[in-house]
Formats: sequence, structure tokens, C-alpha cells
Amino acid sequence: MTEFVLVAGAWLGSSAWDEVAQELRAAGHGVHPLTLSGLADKRGAPAGQQTHVQDIVGEVERHGLRDVVLVGHSYSGIPVGQAAERIGDRLARVVFVDSNVPADGESFVSAWPDGRAMVEGSIAEHDGFWAPLTAADYAGQGLTDEQIARIVAGSTPHPGATLTEPAVLERSLGELPATYIKCLLDGAEPAPDVAALLKSDRWRLVEMDTGHWPMFSQPRELARILLDATGPANPST
Repeated sequence: MTEFVLVAGAWLGSSAWDEVAQELRAAGHGVHPLTLSGLADKRGAPAGQQTHVQDIVGEVERHGLRDVVLVGHSYSGIPVGQAAERIGDRLARVVFVDSNVPADGESFVSAWPDGRAMVEGSIAEHDGFWAPLTAADYAGQGLTDEQIARIVAGSTPHPGATLTEPAVLERSLGELPATYIKCLLDGAEPAPDVAALLKSDRWRLVEMDTGHWPMFSQPRELARILLDATGPANPST
């Protein structure tokens, strides 16, 4: 039995995975949707980026999980990538869902130069938090009005320190068994740092014809890809 640890991106908590988790459990696997410190039902807890890394590592260790597939969406690819390195032989695979990936000494904002001023400006204006998106910001991402309403209702301000603190890695992510899911409505090609990692024979690329929040727009399809990720590694395609 595979144990899936699911971590949503900025602003979101564990409830973002409800439909995906249902599909994975129905297939007979263990599922652990995780809310990171400072978000959703953990709002108010102090959090930096390394807090989020420890949230993920702690979930694995607390439950004694093995054969773990760590899944990180969007921002959460950064702490998930670091946690994947730290859980050692408990890791079966790490899956990055249209996400950022960590680089040693680099932060979320340093990896996103075009949006850095916007993110840092929002953090400064909102007492150290990145303000959630509005409903209009989700246009063109393959979401229904109902799905957008669910995302907006489930969003809370995101702790700014998690976005500005640097990642800490001891080795290249290319050494880890990984799947990268690219959501095509959010851009046809992976970012350059992801493209470089996909040259590793331990990484594979999967494309989804949807937007940046597939756990809402295509949960069954996303669950199927996650289930497929537990199989033997193939070269990126």
C-alpha cells in the first residue's frame, strides 16, 4: 500500500484534496492531506519555509509511513522537494503538481522574478502575509464558477516568511524519483529549472489539459496520474 501525503499550494489547506483523496482511498491506499502551519485550520501558527518542511517530515515520521509518495502543488513543491530529500528511504516518489521546485539557497520569490515585486508588495501591505487571489484571478484555468467559489472560500492569507526564506538542499533534486505534472492552461512548457531536472532519467513529465488547480478542475484525472506514479520509473516523455 502506498501512502500519499498531499500538500496544496499557497493559501490552501488539506480540504483542497477532498475529491482526490477519495479516489486514492477507493484504490486502497493510505492518504494524508496536510494543512501547513499558518494556513486554513492552522491559521495563526507562526511559519517560515523550514516550518513547512518540518510539517511534512513530521507527518511522515509521526505516522511511521513508508512507501511514501509526497505530492506538492504550486508553492508547496518547494517544501515538499526538501522534505523528499530528508525522509530518506521512506520515499517512493515525489510528485510536483504544476509547482515550483526548490533550489539550494533560493526562495519562492527569487525563483519567480516576474512576480517578485507583486508578492513582496502584498506581504508588506498585509502584515506579513500574501493576500489570497480573488475569483477573477482564476479565469481561464478550466474551473467552473462553483469550483472557483470553493477555492476562494477555502483560501487564507499565506505566511510571507515561507515565500522569502531560502531552501536548503544537500543534493540535486534530479537524483530523486520524481514526476512533474504540467498543467497546460497555465503555460505549455515547464519552467527552465524544471526542464533541466526533467533531463534526469529518474524524472518523468506528465501533461494535463487543465489549469493550475487540477485537484479542483480534474480531481479524478489527477488521482489517476498519482496512482500511475507509483509504478516503475520511465524516461520523461
